[in-house]
Amino acid sequence: MSIKLTPGTIEAAVGKEIGVSDWFDVTQENVNTFADVTRDHQFIHIDPERAAQTPFGGTIAHGFYTLSMLSHFAENGCGVSLEGATMGVNYGCDKLRFIQPVRVGSRIRGRSILSSAVEKNPGQFLFSSNMTVEIEGVDKPALIAQWLTMVMV
Repeated sequence: MSIKLTPGTIEAAVGKEIGVSDWFDVTQENVNTFADVTRDHQFIHIDPERAAQTPFGGTIAHGFYTLSMLSHFAENGCGVSLEGATMGVNYGCDKLRFIQPVRVGSRIRGRSILSSAVEKNPGQFLFSSNMTVEIEGVDKPALIAQWLTMVMV
């Protein structure tokens, strides 16, 4: 469940967990579509037979595929929700590490902690969230990121 904030409650939310998303199925079809869109057709992503011969034992999702799921996770349980917001936009990442490959056929979810919030201009709030993408049944996370979002009210 996400935290619903107001401008007056932002400061108290810093350092707290925002929420955890639902699990998401990583399918070969989605990975193939991502490969087509990004033109990254490396065999470890799209060729199950050849990828089975690697230390991964099968196809894996692109790291940037996993990163791109942060927007989905934010909409489904682990994003900053600000009362009266007219929109929110990606602002970037201050830190990003791909820790563990995501095997096709696995399930991933997002978990976030609000690390900072600054009103950059009147009605424009820059949020920094420590994001973790977890892989079901795997101890190490797929990725960790310090994700920045700008929310306008």
